[in-house]
Amino acid sequence: MKAVLIACFTIVVGVARAEAPPHPPRPGDDPIAARLIPPELIMSHQSELSLDDKQRGAILKEIERAQSQVLQIQWQMQSAAEQLAKLLDEAHVDETKTLAQADKVMELERQIKRNHLGMLVRIRNLLTDVQRSKLQQIRAQAP
Repeated sequence: MKAVLIACFTIVVGVARAEAPPHPPRPGDDPIAARLIPPELIMSHQSELSLDDKQRGAILKEIERAQSQVLQIQWQMQSAAEQLAKLLDEAHVDETKTLAQADKVMELERQIKRNHLGMLVRIRNLLTDVQRSKLQQIRAQAP
């Protein structure tokens, strides 16, 4: 179970990294990701940010909550994807059934993304204005 949680956290952190550029927003950058803060960035600069125990605990709680929810959705998504693959294995693919099943898979993907965005928003809201500014400076200094 611990390995599964670590794998989920790796996915969450990987998505956060992909969504959050290491520099201030520039033309063409993702305007949403530039305003969110990946947990990994916060964790790697805890001292500089002067995170208190309450903030640290709340951030960890948010990460654990998101991991738990994502894990459940991933199980459902895997099953739905297997069903979609079976439909596509048929000699004659039923377009209506296939698209309906694809909608199920994509809805589960949407739920994962929504869950992740919610976690990032809640974590951002746990930080003070000073801490968020410091993180923007840290991003700006990154190569």
